[in-house]
Amino acid sequence: MVNIASGNSIAQVGALIGDAARANILSALMGGQALTAGELARHAGVTAQTTSGHLAKLADAELIAMEKQGRHRYYRLATPEVAQAIHALMTIAASGPKRHHPLGPRDAALRNARTCYDHLAGKLALALADSLCERGYLTLGDGVGVVSAEGKRFFAGFGIDTAAMDGTSKRPLCRTCLDWSERRPHVAGRLGAALLVRLIDLKWVERMPDSRALRVTPAGERGLATTFNLSLT
Repeated sequence: MVNIASGNSIAQVGALIGDAARANILSALMGGQALTAGELARHAGVTAQTTSGHLAKLADAELIAMEKQGRHRYYRLATPEVAQAIHALMTIAASGPKRHHPLGPRDAALRNARTCYDHLAGKLALALADSLCERGYLTLGDGVGVVSAEGKRFFAGFGIDTAAMDGTSKRPLCRTCLDWSERRPHVAGRLGAALLVRLIDLKWVERMPDSRALRVTPAGERGLATTFNLSLT
């Protein structure tokens, strides 16, 4: 049974996210990696004690989840739905009034390639989506992605078994996610997550320290050119 959210409930969640420190915490967790309280304190720009209070409030609202590993505690977004909500707010914020400051190197790196919770975003993600659609492997539209029979064979050859994903989760196999920096959809869902994992496993992309940004490696430039016909130069 699905509960219908009241206006008050929506306002309560909005107020939680609306605090700048908590918004920075949630944004940091959009990288898809679980982070410690200390790491999140640095992202939030507040003290460890203040961060602890913010984390408790976010956990009580089931916006984040905590995992223990030995003596350490790690925090992550509670569900893909929370990630979708945060991403939607990022898109709205990016569409607002222009801020009068130039893009820094970090912003440029984020626009080129970054993690969007558990899948790839940025210019690289759009180039991949365009390539897959042009070759008839995917059809994207109205928030949904459809993988063709030829596409399933292609992904299997690339090391992603889409057939094994069928019926294993309520989460869609393939859906679109509006890229906040490029204003066009990229590939999300279980297929988008599997693509990111495969690119990292192949060492075609690697995470940049303390950032959601990803760097394409020399091996990745060759592999993306050969497999997806992408030219990144």
